[in-house]
Amino acid sequence: MSPPSRRRYQLRRSDLNEKIEDLLAAAQREGTDSGDAELVRQLLTTGIHLLRDGTSHAELKLVNSALKELRHAFRVFSPYSELRKVAVFGSARTPSDHPDYRHAHAFAEQIVRAGWMVITGAGGGIMGAAQGGAGRDSSFGVNIRLPFEQAANETIAGDSKLINFRYFFTRKVVFVKEAHAIVLFPGGYGTHDEGFEALTLMQTGKSEIVPVVFVDEPGGCYWRDWLEYVEAHLSERGLINPEDINFFRVTDSVEDAVAEIEGFYRNYHSSRFVGGRLILRVHVAPTEEELESLNDEFSFLLESGRIERTEPLPEEEGEIVHLPRLQLHFDRKKVGLLRGLLDRLNAMAEEPAPPRDARRREIFETPLPEAQAEAEFEEDE
Repeated sequence: MSPPSRRRYQLRRSDLNEKIEDLLAAAQREGTDSGDAELVRQLLTTGIHLLRDGTSHAELKLVNSALKELRHAFRVFSPYSELRKVAVFGSARTPSDHPDYRHAHAFAEQIVRAGWMVITGAGGGIMGAAQGGAGRDSSFGVNIRLPFEQAANETIAGDSKLINFRYFFTRKVVFVKEAHAIVLFPGGYGTHDEGFEALTLMQTGKSEIVPVVFVDEPGGCYWRDWLEYVEAHLSERGLINPEDINFFRVTDSVEDAVAEIEGFYRNYHSSRFVGGRLILRVHVAPTEEELESLNDEFSFLLESGRIERTEPLPEEEGEIVHLPRLQLHFDRKKVGLLRGLLDRLNAMAEEPAPPRDARRREIFETPLPEAQAEAEFEEDE
């Protein structure tokens, strides 16, 4: 007996549903994916539901502003989607003569030379240092509007890649969505919040694993002491699994931080779940002998079956289809141990994945459409 079909998400009034379909048909561009059109249809339906539910003015204003913030952020980042980006966090209060400031500046310089872009909260201190080291062209600013007004630092102020958010939660969505690596220099509540949120999302399998590096000043102990606390009070008490410490590294060396990030993507490219399978995309597929070795070494990660090669799946249509893939029925309760498999895949590549310098130049030399060059989104106060 086949399962009952799922009822379509729509309004109860057929005349309103028809009007939504008419509006969607008129707004679609040629070649719009049917799945994308369906999602926008559901967005429109949700908007009408909110109105008919009697949602309060304040709640409608929150949803409206959040959606407009996200839409604008997606437009700003879209032209640079093929370039890897590192999110840098740290105190806005760090003075320019402090070793942490100089360290953040040097890190940003080195990671940009390696072909990356830098995202910060656009403020001063560590954020200004990282933005200064990266330079305006290679910087994104993800600013938050505060009652005491956090002004954008001079490197990113006025740039089309500066985004001003009203809400912390939409800003965090953008950080998590866009960052391929996270680096944290010493900071206060906000820095710890960003760090723990990134670790929580990876620990729970809600976001893809990315390299997370906590960077002390040379010889410093800010993050080293923090690590001792995590080991003694979180890991040893069983509040996190011992393997959850694999999600991050602590160092006082800029060179080590850059090497950790670059090494993470030496062969590994990205991953996604399709049904019950984890798909790992790599630049160089393992040989038959190496695949056997992976199955021997990492069978404990599997719910069933083996680690196998696979072609791009239909669900991955258009997603970097040129890269080789591995698939495995991954036990999601063991996400903290997945880093070991990624490290082994990276070690199997004789040469690191080549930087896409030509594509980077092409992206930076292409003028942005006017709609994407707007520094602010329209908002009704």
